[in-house]
Amino acid sequence: MRWNVAMPLNPRRTVFLLGAAGAATLGYRAYQQRRELSRSSQMLQLSMRRAADLGVYRVKRVLADESQHAALDEQFLIRSASDVAAQLGEMKGAIMKAGQMLSFVADGLPGPAQEALASLQADVPPMAPELARQVIERSLGARPEEIFAEWGEMPIAAASIGQVHRARLEDGRFVAVKVQYPGVGEAISTDLNNAERMYAMFSAFALPGMDVKGIVDELRARMGEELDYRIEAREQQFFADSYLGHPTIRIPEVIPEFSTEQVLTSAWVEGLSWSRFLDTATDEAKQLAGETIFRFSQRSINKLRRFNGDPHPGNYKFHEDGSVTFLDFGLTKVWEDGEMELMDPVLDGLLERDHEATVAAMQDAHFIVDDHGLDPYDVWRFVGSPYIPYLDERFVFTSEFVGRTLGKILNLNGPYAEVIKALNMPKSFVLLDRVVWGVSAILGKLEADNRWRGILAEYRQDALPATPLGELEADWLTTRLA
Repeated sequence: MRWNVAMPLNPRRTVFLLGAAGAATLGYRAYQQRRELSRSSQMLQLSMRRAADLGVYRVKRVLADESQHAALDEQFLIRSASDVAAQLGEMKGAIMKAGQMLSFVADGLPGPAQEALASLQADVPPMAPELARQVIERSLGARPEEIFAEWGEMPIAAASIGQVHRARLEDGRFVAVKVQYPGVGEAISTDLNNAERMYAMFSAFALPGMDVKGIVDELRARMGEELDYRIEAREQQFFADSYLGHPTIRIPEVIPEFSTEQVLTSAWVEGLSWSRFLDTATDEAKQLAGETIFRFSQRSINKLRRFNGDPHPGNYKFHEDGSVTFLDFGLTKVWEDGEMELMDPVLDGLLERDHEATVAAMQDAHFIVDDHGLDPYDVWRFVGSPYIPYLDERFVFTSEFVGRTLGKILNLNGPYAEVIKALNMPKSFVLLDRVVWGVSAILGKLEADNRWRGILAEYRQDALPATPLGELEADWLTTRLA
């Protein structure tokens, strides 16, 4: 259960100064009130330190010989990652989510920087058992021992908005009960305000044209929804119904009579953790899991017009046959009218290697200003880097590819520096970009080999099935429509 920040177009530039698209912190109301001023002060100090260090780094780089640039770049990244990890790890707040995703898609960062950010992936400490009982009693009208035939006092997972307990209903079904931390709303408000300041500071020296307020408003809206488990329950059940009977995609059904604004009860699912699956699964199972994750994201985006904006394997349960259970739908994006219609021409241009069409579509979608003055080929090569797997008939994802691609995109002083400065991330696509990078990182670690272009065409162009799983899915769809 890991809720992480949406990845913008230029991740390394955002790694150390971006705040917020996740949930908030452990604790209860009184504690958060006492900590609010301290949290704001900590974030301001962190922002000032990183800005000051950036200034020193830039001066040193200008004065240094070109042969020293790589070492200076690496030292700056390591210092930044260590500082951010130490500060945000202590805060356990929404801002911490800025680093959590990065520890998973940080293949382009130096090893010590990856290790520092990895510390942010640890589960936060759980709330006291009595606090969880109080939330259950307030939400469901009785203490958990009176409601459930069995109640696991110790949580089986603790994340940033709530924690999950295992319980058994009177009818014998085992369930997962997610209980929200008391006072989490106040913490989110504080952290998102800090995030806005960090976005503003980042854009001031990195992306002057970025619509900072628009992006933060999009994230704030998603976080407000994430606080209300009734919304998450509705989204989870939508996906459960949409994928019911699918050959490899599984979604736990919601138990509505035991779900409220602060409690969400779902069917219990056994499965392997990400690390366990990587260690024990056959290559065949890994390949199927990779295709399953890709199909889940693309069918949701293109056919259902809503998708889970948090593609992190900590939110999945893996099974020995390669099927995957998807959990945690608190961060769900629903396409508004016209949003996909702006994005589709950009992808069409990228996939058809049409430089002029790509740039024209990017202008229409407000990814780039009309008078940018850039070579369309340079723009296409830069923006198209994450879409290389879909240009040819077949492609093998690797962590090395993801790291190399990130390194290219994040090179502030490289051949695409002018392109980077001219780009903006419209708020509509913040979570979509997050999905692109998150899924790529997962496929890279699985070394997934497939006909990705053909699979993508199934969902974007209603093409014929490109793989055996595609044929199974087509049969499943036919059965659902019958």
